[in-house]
Amino acid sequence: MTIVYQQEVVELLKQVIEPTLKNDIVSLGMVRNLRIVDDYVYLRLCIGSHQQQFKTEVEAKLSALTWCKKTYIQICTIPGVKITLGISSGKGGVGKSTTAVNIAAALSLQGAKVGLLDADVYGPNVPQMLGLGQADVEVIQTPTGDKFLPLEVQGIKLMSVGLLAEKNRPLAWRGPVLHKIITQFINDVEWGELDYLLIDLPPGTGDAQITIIQESPICGVILVTTPQQVAVADVRRNIYMFRQVGVPVLGIVENMSYLICGDCGSRTYIFGSGGGEQLAAELQAPLLGQIPIDARICSGGDSGNPIATSEQASPASEVFRKIAIALHTNFTTAI
Repeated sequence: MTIVYQQEVVELLKQVIEPTLKNDIVSLGMVRNLRIVDDYVYLRLCIGSHQQQFKTEVEAKLSALTWCKKTYIQICTIPGVKITLGISSGKGGVGKSTTAVNIAAALSLQGAKVGLLDADVYGPNVPQMLGLGQADVEVIQTPTGDKFLPLEVQGIKLMSVGLLAEKNRPLAWRGPVLHKIITQFINDVEWGELDYLLIDLPPGTGDAQITIIQESPICGVILVTTPQQVAVADVRRNIYMFRQVGVPVLGIVENMSYLICGDCGSRTYIFGSGGGEQLAAELQAPLLGQIPIDARICSGGDSGNPIATSEQASPASEVFRKIAIALHTNFTTAI
């Protein structure tokens, strides 16, 4: 009967539609940890700060369950943050953090209020990519307790695990300590009012990634890959993890797609071609952009000047701008 009850609950929840994305809250991954225990329904509702009405709508829909004595709904949200997006990759070295920084910069150029949470505990490089040296993280008192105050750089609010670590020392955190730190970074940062919070996830499918997904209201992820089949295979594993926890994939970004000849403008596909398109077809998700190989992307990351803002006329900057416009168009009604 538990299976029958769960199917009944899911069908009712699918009647609750998110008006901006025109899809139901189950398909959008907003319903998580659904459990039926005896005659009680437990679920976690992951929403943005502007979506508080969904709790009332869910309660109203589930009131039709004749067998249910009570519904327990846990709200998962980040105060002040409207849209939370994850940037993920199946493996390291494909340019995930570089992509996250440049998408954040491009969204900021669109006039959005943007925050960037560098949750990559294995390689927290975002502060350097935004030109931020060693800086102390300030803790402030708020009505809900002590909070970290994010640093603001180039119009982006930033919090990074790298700011807590000693320079050139590894973050040798394990199990419970890692879980606690990540949970604090999600729940105990005073972001203020944000249109978008981008979370730069660690590569792969381990404890850190699962903790971030479970503890944050990520409404979708952008997957970063490179064209070769080895990278594509790793991203497929990532996709399986997100599907298991009910987080939708919003699109694919293919990095290092081709090299543009400086003389004739022809494209050379150094790492092969078609990986991003193949994934997009399998997922039935859009290929948001193919980023060319450009030395200025690397130098911009090293110097703290993202190419999306420092070289706005470049082909790579144009791709990041198109990605930002596509995301902004999808969520423009919500923000």
